[in-house]
Amino acid sequence: MNLGAPEIILILFVILIFFGAKKIPELAQGLGKGLREFRKAAREIQDDIEKDVKQIDHKDEHKEEPKK
Repeated sequence: MNLGAPEIILILFVILIFFGAKKIPELAQGLGKGLREFRKAAREIQDDIEKDVKQIDHKDEHKEEPKK
């Protein structure tokens, strides 16, 4: 999905018509807050996965090898 300058201008114009100039800062603030929350949640999930992988690796290192 490639958006060029004319398409972006059209989208911004439609947003301006629907919401008005006074509502746009509120919408942008809400969008920014939502993106921050999403990134924070994604970072927390990634950290949890990395922690679990390290624990598994740590357990594998300390397993005794079976005697022959």
